[in-house]
Amino acid sequence: MSSYPHHYHPHLTTPLPWRPLRDDEVQALAPYFVHHGAGRPIFDIRARLDAIFWAVTHNGPWRDLPAALGPADTASRQFRRWAHKGVWSQLLKHAAMPGAPPILRRLEHWLCRAFRRALRILKLPGIVLARRLGMESALPAPSFMLPNPDLSETLLPLMQRLAQLAIGKPLPTIRALCAALKSCHHLIGSRARIPKALAPP
Repeated sequence: MSSYPHHYHPHLTTPLPWRPLRDDEVQALAPYFVHHGAGRPIFDIRARLDAIFWAVTHNGPWRDLPAALGPADTASRQFRRWAHKGVWSQLLKHAAMPGAPPILRRLEHWLCRAFRRALRILKLPGIVLARRLGMESALPAPSFMLPNPDLSETLLPLMQRLAQLAIGKPLPTIRALCAALKSCHHLIGSRARIPKALAPP
């Protein structure tokens, strides 16, 4: 898409099992988490990120976080703060660019998993961003099952035309046109329920 500095190329990331961050990875990620504004700065970003990446790669509740990685509520609270500040969105954009730093490429799977979890906060704008970036692993389900505002802009004129064609037509024709409108609506609006088994790895 023209809004982003790279070509759209949908792909799934290669799963990366959790492990503690390395020194070079912490150095590459630290600038994204620089503290601004009120509140206390984070004393140990490495420990906080290790806890967050453990939680997002294991895909369970925060309370499952091992005690050795720190308090679960602290990690969860910090994760939400960074989501509201747009940190996970910025990291996803930078990881998706063709000239992304090798370290972001290496951690791409974890960044996608973090962004996917942040969608509870980011909601539809987050889904649109991940779809436009082609980062399928950052989505909670296959693209065709999720809302697509970009598609709605394309289909809206067609839906309006179908509604106009129905005026004054015989009942069978009206039923066929209504069925076409319903199909368009479902295509735009996504599935009401998505099986967990269909979530990207």
